Amino acid sequence: QVQLVESGGGLVQPGGSLRLSCAASAFTFRRYAMSWYRQVPGQEREPVATISSTGGATSYADSGKGRFTISRDNAKLTMYLQMNNLKPEDTAVYYCNAARSNLYYTWGQGTQVIVSS
Repeated sequence: QVQLVESGGGLVQPGGSLRLSCAASAFTFRRYAMSWYRQVPGQEREPVATISSTGGATSYADSGKGRFTISRDNAKLTMYLQMNNLKPEDTAVYYCNAARSNLYYTWGQGTQVIVSS
């Protein structure tokens, strides 16, 4: 079974930075556009950033534009999300998965990000 393992979350003060990592166990990772998602309790999971299979194209939700940077290393089957100038509203559990819902892997545990002073 394909595994996605998210890591790098934690407690950070407003204005701080975190770098999230997503490690995949499937070689298909290299062929798929991938996304970072986040979810707040009681709300639906929402995409925050997407990267093409080669890493040549990226897109961001308005909430992360100018502050988040998505990247990937296909040789390591790993994807990253650099988050700068974090705000309290960025508090959520962050997940990674394929960008297209028909290609979803089983969801991982996610990594909790808490932005608070």
